[in-house]
Amino acid sequence: MIRYDGVMSIGFRTGYVGDGSALMIPSQTNMGELDEAWAAALSEAEQRARLAGRRDMAEYLALRNSNDLLRKAGVDWLVAGFTTLAGEANRAGASIQISTKDGHRFPVGTATMVGHLLTLINGVRTLYVEAGWPRTPRDGFVRGGGLANANIRHMGLRHASQELLLTRSKAGAPTWKSLSTKPFELHESDLRRHIAILLDKH
Repeated sequence: MIRYDGVMSIGFRTGYVGDGSALMIPSQTNMGELDEAWAAALSEAEQRARLAGRRDMAEYLALRNSNDLLRKAGVDWLVAGFTTLAGEANRAGASIQISTKDGHRFPVGTATMVGHLLTLINGVRTLYVEAGWPRTPRDGFVRGGGLANANIRHMGLRHASQELLLTRSKAGAPTWKSLSTKPFELHESDLRRHIAILLDKH
């Protein structure tokens, strides 16, 4: 929570933007709770900026809040999609072990993404799905005008792995795009293909 004297509650550290107004920057605790708190803090800061007549700051914060919600929706779709498909495979007789980790940090170029790691294990095969975006200035930024990055990594099968970039579609919705030699939008059928590879049925 942001107090009007600029002091943060435990779990956050203070950051300053523009006119010195304090903004909340998440420390590493539960990412789900932090995402919600971050969105609420940005919304509150935007409202205070508008009341103070800082239209430029209010517009910046409104855009940041909107982008963070798109990032969360995109990452949630990717992780939930793989989790659901792994569950379907298990109900059909597979024995995929599923584990998740919040607050996962992974490099993309010189930047650091912070988000979620989903690990799916089937015998000797392992599929890692990591997705996130920079949370603090020192984490860098998403290249290519994107909102977030993700990796779908098959251990020992580099040719089957994919690097993804989350972008905004013409309709304004979050869309994952593969950064392969022939870029394409990611759909549920692509997720099913990765599960098939994990099950050695591709």
